[in-house]
Amino acid sequence: QVQLEESGGGLVQAGGSLRLSCAASGRTYAMGWFRQAPGKEREFVAAISWTGVNTLYADSVKGRFTVSRDTAKNMVYLRMNSLKPEDTAIYYCAAERSYTAVLVTTGYDYWGQGTQVTVSS
Repeated sequence: QVQLEESGGGLVQAGGSLRLSCAASGRTYAMGWFRQAPGKEREFVAAISWTGVNTLYADSVKGRFTVSRDTAKNMVYLRMNSLKPEDTAIYYCAAERSYTAVLVTTGYDYWGQGTQVTVSS
């Protein structure tokens, strides 16, 4: 069982930036970031392949968020720029336990506990 732990959330003004980090305790393949705002369903944000070469983004964050990973450190990051109040949510890190040829927005096997991101207007 792989444990995922997110960090880096906080309160930021609109237009500001944050970088989220996710530490994995074991071997993972593709990893993703998801978020859940109050009263809404959890939604896909971004994903990165196990090599770090391929990435996938939700349309709502494309051009503002960047996902990256350091495989040597077993870490994945989400750099969030130009934050908007509608980005306010709990952000979750997720990981796949087996290889897939394409990045997906669902079906991840491991999940972290989440980190709160609040963007004030």
